[in-house]
Amino acid sequence: MPVITLYYDDIEELSGIDKNTLIKRIPMMGCDIERIGDDHIDIEFFPNRPDLYSTEGVARALRGFLDIETGLREYKTVPSGIGITKDREIEKIRPYLACAVVRDMKFNSRSIESLMALQESLHWAVGRNRRKVSIGVHDLARIKPPFKYIAQHPDFRFKPLDFQKPMTMREILEKHPKGIKFANILEKFDKYPLILDSEDNVLSFPPIINGELTRVTEETTDLLIEVTGLNPSVSTALNIVVSALAERGGKIGTVTIDGKMETPQLEPNIMELKNNEVEKLIGLKFSNEEIITCLEKMRYGARSSGNNIEVAVPAYRSDILHNWDLIEDIGIGYGFDKIKPVLPSTSTIGSSHPISKLRDFLREIMAGLGYFEVMPFTLTSERVQFKMMRRENADGITHIKYPISEDHTIVRPTILPNLMEILSINTHRELPQRIFEAGEVVLDCKTVQRLGAVAIHPQANFTEIQAVVDAVLRERRMEYEAVESDDPAFIEGRRADVIIKGEKAGVFGEIHPEVISNFGLEHPIIGFELGL
Repeated sequence: MPVITLYYDDIEELSGIDKNTLIKRIPMMGCDIERIGDDHIDIEFFPNRPDLYSTEGVARALRGFLDIETGLREYKTVPSGIGITKDREIEKIRPYLACAVVRDMKFNSRSIESLMALQESLHWAVGRNRRKVSIGVHDLARIKPPFKYIAQHPDFRFKPLDFQKPMTMREILEKHPKGIKFANILEKFDKYPLILDSEDNVLSFPPIINGELTRVTEETTDLLIEVTGLNPSVSTALNIVVSALAERGGKIGTVTIDGKMETPQLEPNIMELKNNEVEKLIGLKFSNEEIITCLEKMRYGARSSGNNIEVAVPAYRSDILHNWDLIEDIGIGYGFDKIKPVLPSTSTIGSSHPISKLRDFLREIMAGLGYFEVMPFTLTSERVQFKMMRRENADGITHIKYPISEDHTIVRPTILPNLMEILSINTHRELPQRIFEAGEVVLDCKTVQRLGAVAIHPQANFTEIQAVVDAVLRERRMEYEAVESDDPAFIEGRRADVIIKGEKAGVFGEIHPEVISNFGLEHPIIGFELGL
């Protein structure tokens, strides 16, 4: 989780809160203090609050939490007169775009450091390491609108950030530190994304690197911010960045995209909350006025609407998906330290659930075999579960009614794809890597327990994974038969189904090279998945 550095002089100037008050009260907002220095404090925030990944965002929240400035923080926008166009080819590579102009900034070393840290934290939390969303911040004075977002040939040359000599886009992916790190995002494309001004000066090669021309310095006053990506999360990231800059006095201007849509859109989202929902979840009875006070402390707009409460959710709060999210903030605004603990009215003796005992037993086996446990998300997508695994879409899949992104549209029916994803984001780690999970999948709306494991290293082969499966089943005292499998996720002739009491209980073998390539991996991989 991101650790945010707050300098005492900077946070005091933005919030009016002294060092001692900050240290004492900020944990009550739902965060952890990592370390306390002489001139700064390091705070760890949860991934669901990316709006707090900057000094400006924390200052805004603290002013409300400590009753210095409560209620909805409204941000006004004015048309900047600047536009950007997208060409058709970019739709197949990185189609989503959101932009803004922020003027009259007065930068110093602290504010530039905060902006750059916010940018990188959002790349991790919202952008999934730049794959889904990447952010570019540019000195507007050095470029001339209108701008264009195009797909460019890899041999196009420009001067990337921190380099004094022009390089081709292909060379940047091979030689520039940022290019090497994020080259895998673009490896399947013949052309690469590029943002140019009216004179063909390069602003950005998203999601890799900005051009040296638009570097932001302490002399910069006007900014162009562009966010590109694979889904509408680009708007979330843009709203967080521009609202943070507005906290330092920046004036936000909208940018027209393709002559149609203007971004950013900073109007609040309106939700309806019932009083009895709050009492049911928190356990305390509040009047509407008390609920409104708590919400305003957390920087919402709120007013009574008959028996309900109408809540205006700020555009930078991407984490508010359900009324329970609002109620959690009501509890924080009220003060968890004010809620008195009460002993339960019944006394019972707890015991381990049979499933927990089984999982513990399997963890002990897998650890003894040299595997490390991981805990992937149970929400996934059909693309990961089936297309990337070379499998046909199965029946009985549980779909999410209101998915928040294209990456979380179903509840997983198998574990192996999630383990492959974890390998794909750990390519920078040394080999061999051996990981497993004993967890749940959902089939036909029923929860089923599964054990899955994968291993990646140059010598991985069928014999190794067969020995692992045999050890697991032998420790469970289960007789089984291995028969030839037709699972397309594995290599033909190097795959087997596990048959127990005449029924298929799992599969193991060497992962197919196409599957390995789909996940951006290179070395041989073996794996298995068993029903528990």
